[in-house]
Amino acid sequence: MTVHLPAAAVLRHRLCAAVLALALPLAAGAQGAAPAPKVLRYAFPVAETGFDPAQISDLYSRVITANILEAPLTYDYLSRPARVKPQTAAALPEVSDDFRTFTFRIRPGIHFADDPAFGGSKRELTAQDYVYSVKRHYDPRYNSASLFLLENAGVLGLSELRKKAMAERAPFPYDTEVEGLRALDRYTFQVRLARSSPRFHYVFADGGITGAVAREVVEAAPGRTMERPVGTGPFRLAQWKRSSRIVLERNPNYREHHYDEQPPADDPRSQEIARRLKGRRLPMIDRVEVYVVEEAQPRWLGFLNEEHDLLERLPADFTTLAIPNNELAPHLARRGIGMDRAPQVDVTKSYFNMEDPVVGGYAPEKVALRRAIGLAYDVNAEILLVRKSQAIPAQGLIAPMLSGYDPDFRSEMSEFNRAKAKALLELYGWRDRDGDGWREQPDGSPLVLRYATQSDQSSRQLSELWKKAMDAVGIRIEFQVAQWPENLKASRAGRLMMWGVAWGAATPDGSYFLDLAYGPNKGQANHARFELPAFDRLYERQAVMPDGPERDAVMREAQKIAVAYMPYKATGHRLATDLMHPWVVGYRRHPFMGDFWRYIDIDPTLKEKRP
Repeated sequence: MTVHLPAAAVLRHRLCAAVLALALPLAAGAQGAAPAPKVLRYAFPVAETGFDPAQISDLYSRVITANILEAPLTYDYLSRPARVKPQTAAALPEVSDDFRTFTFRIRPGIHFADDPAFGGSKRELTAQDYVYSVKRHYDPRYNSASLFLLENAGVLGLSELRKKAMAERAPFPYDTEVEGLRALDRYTFQVRLARSSPRFHYVFADGGITGAVAREVVEAAPGRTMERPVGTGPFRLAQWKRSSRIVLERNPNYREHHYDEQPPADDPRSQEIARRLKGRRLPMIDRVEVYVVEEAQPRWLGFLNEEHDLLERLPADFTTLAIPNNELAPHLARRGIGMDRAPQVDVTKSYFNMEDPVVGGYAPEKVALRRAIGLAYDVNAEILLVRKSQAIPAQGLIAPMLSGYDPDFRSEMSEFNRAKAKALLELYGWRDRDGDGWREQPDGSPLVLRYATQSDQSSRQLSELWKKAMDAVGIRIEFQVAQWPENLKASRAGRLMMWGVAWGAATPDGSYFLDLAYGPNKGQANHARFELPAFDRLYERQAVMPDGPERDAVMREAQKIAVAYMPYKATGHRLATDLMHPWVVGYRRHPFMGDFWRYIDIDPTLKEKRP
């Protein structure tokens, strides 16, 4: 984190603004003053890891990447419920009746941003770019965290190609054609699956997963794909200071694209946005500056001091100050500050590494330990004290607004009962044998939980709740503090015993949350490394079913198994409150897409007229 003292941050940003203000008239010269660039500035609370779809898995890296690289499909920014629409594709994909063949037709005339790898020529996007980009997820050297989305659907031939490359320790054979992924002509590619997958097209609506990259760019700078994203999207990477500052600028090669979003008839605010911006060429802003500010107070002050135009996800510590009774505070309203409140469509959770010798395993005493830990933890205290009531208790992994979510489902997941927790521990042999007040394992060896966490205030508060809960039932717990990207890397490798994170929706499909417990997803979505045939069979069964009550029933059974074995202690589904200054025009939180920048305008006249 680079912002330690709010006063220093304010001074630095104001000095930069002053230098820019002086420089612009000089640059304009005798030709008259050029309009100041429109800049959107806001902060991430967590550091990015890089910008290569084949290597990233975290939300914030995917937000940046999706604004640079384009998937064939996207979502209508204003439509609710969410509606998929073409992006680089000419239309929605042609889908076979058995949901096993998906044919995408790419619009001609779309070009990548300029890059030396193109030798000074304009480089057109083709179907082969998507074939190559998807194959990169199968390349073992990238260890793709998103591979499960493709492998679970069974893209014909690619898993076999990956296994062969791994067995032979050979480079991945990109030029080998497979039945499941082919370019039919310059602008058409087809995906064929081993099994029915009615929702497979959602994978192609996220540039952070299936955004197109150019092979010559990747091969021109081997090992640098995380820092050199070159795409067809509305923005390109201009500056990057890792874990500190990311600057993107308008892509001069971006095609002519006009605002035509479709708001719901019962949403006056979205209707007004659509009327105001309809027909405007996108993107409407020139630059985006993203700062990594991990602590809540500097993020909040940066917004109040107008260093940041947008405050995504109001820090919980400032809820009572900014939105008392969930209404915008008068002192903010007088400044013209706007508010957007919506569900985040996520689940907050702590996982247990099922391969860990202490908390893992499927024996009754290990299940009892995890259940007892879950029962001892006060979910309502987390929601009240840490989330400031901006969340609802989770009964399972699947979040509201997704297929498979059952608002009537109730489970032990949200139960707080320390007496029951102690009884479980005693019954299954997790007792204090030496009288020191701390429980030992059934074999008499020490029982110590090791919980990975970060250094920010919210993480510290959560650690305090976990410490209080475990002290109350006689279980030692230690906290291992590291930066979020470091914990992510260790977690994917299976080196953490416990870690608390959130999982956010990338699609409207609740199966994306069941991915957290599906055995073949170990090390990807499934950081708990849970593997149970009974759960896997239910997962595979619902995956091929169309949406509807029958599929919902199967998903409910899968959730019950996850609750019973407790590889995850799910705690809540959060609500997000975003604040924006009056000169930010057009912002609405979308449940699934992070690449909203093109739909935002910065109105300098409103900035000049601010109260």
